[in-house]
Amino acid sequence: MSETRRVAIVTGGARGIGAATARRLAADGRAVAVVDLKESDAQSTVDRITAEGGTALAVGADVSDAEQVAAAVALVAERLGPPAILVNNAGVIRDNLLFKMSEDDWDTVMQVHLRGSFLMTRAVQEHMTSQGWGRIVSLSSTSALGNRGQANYATAKAGLQGFTKTLAIELGKFGVTANAVAPGFIETDMTRATAERVGMDFEEFKAAAAAQIPVRRTGRPEDIAATVSFLAGEESGFVSGQVIYVAGGPRD
Repeated sequence: MSETRRVAIVTGGARGIGAATARRLAADGRAVAVVDLKESDAQSTVDRITAEGGTALAVGADVSDAEQVAAAVALVAERLGPPAILVNNAGVIRDNLLFKMSEDDWDTVMQVHLRGSFLMTRAVQEHMTSQGWGRIVSLSSTSALGNRGQANYATAKAGLQGFTKTLAIELGKFGVTANAVAPGFIETDMTRATAERVGMDFEEFKAAAAAQIPVRRTGRPEDIAATVSFLAGEESGFVSGQVIYVAGGPRD
């Protein structure tokens, strides 16, 4: 199978990092399944991809629901071909300080980020191992290092790093790599929501963040998409089990 015809699945692909990643992989020649909670939301990304000459399919699925995940992956395999690339990007935030955080705030974040990534990866890995080639990229975050008001999100994003390293160990012999990308401040609806939560104008919020970043700017979804593009390609085959911080400066 040539690189250009490999099939990719991007979860949470309706907007932000997911949409940018889906468009970049399509530009790289992949056939891309854009998965989001509502098919209609995913369709907006698909329409942009097809308008740009790419091949894409909109799929509606709740990644935390095992039956919906199985059906979604089966549909992708039927319509586009066996998936060889998976980008676990679907995510939500339910920010609050620990003493204000509800059990639902905690559970919702864990369900989408951790259970969702587990279910999607479990469903797709069979296709990858049978092909003898696969790329799994999960979206972590600099919040995995700890972030005030994000005990749930930080825990989930740290968990994805351990998940990634374990996948690399288990699946490497089958030609499948697993890596995580940990974005810093990226201009998305999520960071806009964070600005609203702390009562700041978004432009002021971005400026304050940029002042703390060595490259003196905030990130864009395309910055993350470019890194995912490399990790999803042929030339990254000796890179596995890594967490790459894309944050405009060093992070530990």
